[in-house]
Amino acid sequence: MQNNQFKKSELYSFITGKASTAIARRLQRKFNQAGLNLTIEQWSVLYHLWKEDGISQQQLCHATFRDKPSMTRLVDNLEKLKLVKRSSSKDDRRKKIVSLTPEARNLQEQSMELANQTLNEALEKVPADKIDVCKEVLQVVYDNLT
Repeated sequence: MQNNQFKKSELYSFITGKASTAIARRLQRKFNQAGLNLTIEQWSVLYHLWKEDGISQQQLCHATFRDKPSMTRLVDNLEKLKLVKRSSSKDDRRKKIVSLTPEARNLQEQSMELANQTLNEALEKVPADKIDVCKEVLQVVYDNLT
């Protein structure tokens, strides 16, 4: 039984992440205006490291839904910016551990404030109960496909 209640044009916009793209663009603009030399993709890696520092690149791939080559590129660029450092795991030298530098820790408060402002702007006229429904629906969609 089909449960597709979208028009095709709505469905394609939904699938391609119209809302998440708009949020990412707004946040990137705020980072640029604040003089933060950081992309949204780099920030997403830092965000997960702020939650748990010193995790493997593979864990970061899973947390950010990125493939290994993309994560390697992101971590390489974050290293060039002196925001992370990579080291070999004590248990397995093939496993790379990514850790925050003091410079990255200094970015946390300002960038998280900008992210919170952006989300507040995005959700300004959305009732709390609708946000809950949206989270539930998106979780079901994700669970259906994983």
